[in-house]
Amino acid sequence: MKHYRKDTSALVIGAGVAGLSSAIRLANKGIQVKVFEQQATYGGKMGVWEQDAYRFDTGPSLFTMPHYVDELLTIDGKDNVPFDFEELEVICHYFWDDGTTLQATKDLELLKDSFEKNIGEPKENIASFLKDSQTKYQITNHVFLEKSLHKLKTYFSWGTIKSIFRLHRVEVFKTMALQNERRFKQEKTVQFFNRYATYNGSNPYEAPATLNVIPHYEYGFGAFFPTNGIRSIADALYQKALSLGVEFHFNSSIETVEKRGDKYLLNGVFESQIVVCNMDVAAAAKGPLKNLLSGKRKDYEPSSSALIFYWGINREFTSLGLHNIFFSDDYKKEFHSIFSQKQIDNDPTVYVHISSKQKPDDAPKGAENWFVMVNAPYVENQNWDTMVAQARENIVKKLSRSLGIDVAQHIALEHKLTPQLIQKHTGSYKGALYGSSSNNRTAAFLRQPNFSSVHKGLYFCGGSVHPGGGIPLCLLSGKITSDIIAHDFNLF
Repeated sequence: MKHYRKDTSALVIGAGVAGLSSAIRLANKGIQVKVFEQQATYGGKMGVWEQDAYRFDTGPSLFTMPHYVDELLTIDGKDNVPFDFEELEVICHYFWDDGTTLQATKDLELLKDSFEKNIGEPKENIASFLKDSQTKYQITNHVFLEKSLHKLKTYFSWGTIKSIFRLHRVEVFKTMALQNERRFKQEKTVQFFNRYATYNGSNPYEAPATLNVIPHYEYGFGAFFPTNGIRSIADALYQKALSLGVEFHFNSSIETVEKRGDKYLLNGVFESQIVVCNMDVAAAAKGPLKNLLSGKRKDYEPSSSALIFYWGINREFTSLGLHNIFFSDDYKKEFHSIFSQKQIDNDPTVYVHISSKQKPDDAPKGAENWFVMVNAPYVENQNWDTMVAQARENIVKKLSRSLGIDVAQHIALEHKLTPQLIQKHTGSYKGALYGSSSNNRTAAFLRQPNFSSVHKGLYFCGGSVHPGGGIPLCLLSGKITSDIIAHDFNLF
């Protein structure tokens, strides 16, 4: 069998987390890797914004399953890139408009006690749910998360066969909300666990109950905070890539990808047999890959987007933690607004992330940096100026009611990120945060595969392809893609 020389090259389009993951893995196999990024820096949505001594991580804020990062940073047997993180004792603070509060803790006994004491949910219901979430993970992990769903060999491993015989436990044909309503006694508990559908931009009233696997990522593996902030994940991956000889080209937009024989030509200049696209696939199909994906890639239902305000708050709030959720009164109505009416609901669930709680130098002394986010529809010809202004007013009112203080009087600094800006700056199709939604039972199989079945040497990674969006899944996307490349090109 032919083995390719060490001078085999690969071209990666996009320096998001999945692009960095695939670049590291390919470089570790001894091939030359060049990464092209249209922005001036790496990390994709994992950006940073600073002003007046306030610092904000602009994208993802929750960090789970850190072993996937550690695996990349030590992939060559060297521990030469520092990366520190700590596990959270309190994962998230929850607030309801009627004054009910709950702290979700890593200590599961305390968590179950809190549900029983604060919400009236029998602790055995919580224990049963978390056990079921773990079972769903054990069934789906090696099949749906760590391997390609579009390679026949995936289905002939003993682990996959065992999982197939247990697929009824995954509850693909039942909706997340319906199963949670049947399982729990209290409406607040149902809302609490329905929220996990938003982790991949989906609607719990339409998405399959399979998504009840997501809580296991937090309560089975824990939630963490990088010592130097979320951006330091991208920093560490970038440094590791450099140490392995990866070459980066920033401010380098790829406009065309042409196939010439068994090679690809990018912008008429860069040539290779291997191209990895870390762009949003729907956007790439309308851009540089339009001649290669034309007719092969249909528009899909995008996931939800987000409206984010970055507020410098000139005081401290002792009732808040690192992660905070202020629930809407009518969750079903909120998702109907987002996915059916393509609007931000007038009573949105509000997420407030305050990294200065863990990293005090992210805000001036006696102040806090608030990352304030609500779920928003993808871009579809809305009047965003009006919607954003109204949403801001509703958010301020909601937080002020819950905290018993006029929040608006303490906003010393403001910056915002809208779905339109997400689309513009990250290339996300219609501003969707996670590519396609999971609002039907076949969504996992309808995601773009990690490879082209038509054009050998063309591969895909990132939140818009298998296995999905979010930091852990994007890292796994890079792994799946590089494993397929290694098999296709005998890079062992």
